[in-house]
Amino acid sequence: MRTKCLCLLTRETRKHASLMNSTATQVYEREGRYSPPMGKDINPEDMIDQAHGRLLQAMKKRGKVLVAFSGGVDSGLVLKLAHDALGDSCLAAIGDSPSLPRRELEAAQGMAAEIGAPFKVVELRELENERYRENTGFRCYYCRTELASALKDLAAVSGFTTIADGANVSDLSDYRPGLKAADENGFWHPLIEFRLDKPAVRAMVRHLGLSWHDKPSSPCLSSRIKTGERVTLEKLAMIEEGEDFLHDFGFRVVRVRYIGGAARIEVPAEDVSRISDPPVLEEVETRLKEVGFASVEVDPKGYRQGSMNKRA
Repeated sequence: MRTKCLCLLTRETRKHASLMNSTATQVYEREGRYSPPMGKDINPEDMIDQAHGRLLQAMKKRGKVLVAFSGGVDSGLVLKLAHDALGDSCLAAIGDSPSLPRRELEAAQGMAAEIGAPFKVVELRELENERYRENTGFRCYYCRTELASALKDLAAVSGFTTIADGANVSDLSDYRPGLKAADENGFWHPLIEFRLDKPAVRAMVRHLGLSWHDKPSSPCLSSRIKTGERVTLEKLAMIEEGEDFLHDFGFRVVRVRYIGGAARIEVPAEDVSRISDPPVLEEVETRLKEVGFASVEVDPKGYRQGSMNKRA
């Protein structure tokens, strides 16, 4: 089956042929879960305005929307749209557990406050699930299933008719077992329905004047642990403390990967020379060994999103 033109996809995503041919994309197309194309003779600003208007109308039709808010730009946009359309008939619910960095929780609270949306923290217990702790390539599925259970309970008692998340079209080109769990639990993906990829999401957030349009992605701390190595509270604490130190040192985007007790640090390619400078590296190594890492290395290839993703 040939996929129709996705009008809001940027060149960055169009080059990924796997996205156009992926099973997930074809399923969404076949089930009518994409909005109609908006036409080719529209400038980018008008495209954003039209998509924004359609998303607001779709939100209004949902009545009461509970947003599965992660503190990222994608679910932040969904929250903004829900609040603009529904006011206090929406709620941002963020799942909190030891895998969520404290600085990310604080940032999420600030994002919701900027929007003016109600905000609620929902306690999760995915670490009690042995299958999650085993850290196979399907770990995100068990996490998302735990989140879905908690949010469905909240929606039931609070009268929300829809649970929406921030999944976007770019996610369909990556390995996302969490998206499978969200689908199984009936989550609505408005950004996929209206064909927004990651760059288009950021463009709309910037267009709406929100201060966090360029906020870096920050997946859960468990994603830093090599697939097959168990997830433990101790490892999560070490990773968080190490990344906090590096953020405070001035590295905006950083990953401390846990590999057999060693720390492998990833920063953007343009920052590799800076962190590899002997005086800086010595200070970084000293601090990370203090928090419990046996050894420290800097990945010379730099940060790559999803570099530790592994299919089950």
